[in-house]
Amino acid sequence: MTNAPARTHATERISVLVLGLGNVLLGDDGLGAAALACIEKEFRVPPGVRLEDGGTLGLSLLGLIADSDHVILVDAVRAEAPPGTLVRLSATDVSQAVRDRLSPHQVGVADLLDAARHIDCYPATVTLLGLVPDAIDLAVCRSRAVREGLGGLVAAIVREVQSLGYKMVSETQAVGRHRPIHHLTRHFGM
Repeated sequence: MTNAPARTHATERISVLVLGLGNVLLGDDGLGAAALACIEKEFRVPPGVRLEDGGTLGLSLLGLIADSDHVILVDAVRAEAPPGTLVRLSATDVSQAVRDRLSPHQVGVADLLDAARHIDCYPATVTLLGLVPDAIDLAVCRSRAVREGLGGLVAAIVREVQSLGYKMVSETQAVGRHRPIHHLTRHFGM
């Protein structure tokens, strides 16, 4: 026995996680990554806010969800509305939507949120922001309706982050910033 303090696994909490979902190879399904790339390019992301491209990783994202106080999911969302329409869901509506209204990776997202709930690590708030897709086909570009709605989605994400107490400052002329999402997604025309 020693008097040394016990080692603990210290995890840094994420106050606000903005998690882009979807497959960039399936047209409008890649709008989560596209929206995050726009935010990273156009705004200074404050400390406490983390942007992550979750792609279609499903349960692999459990650690991020478990470490987050507030989660904003960004994805294509099927709805009875014209393509490109902004959709915002929160609270219990999110759980139902990830089962019925997301694109092909919906089962992974539903399992992810169920697992977080099961291990008592469900965030204080989970919000789903997205656009109604027009085409989820093999393509690396988005439909016209989604391209035209992307600015409104980015604005909605910024408002959501700001409603949680974090100021997002527009920085379209910023030089020399590290932008890992932008560097990856620009290869896909985002």
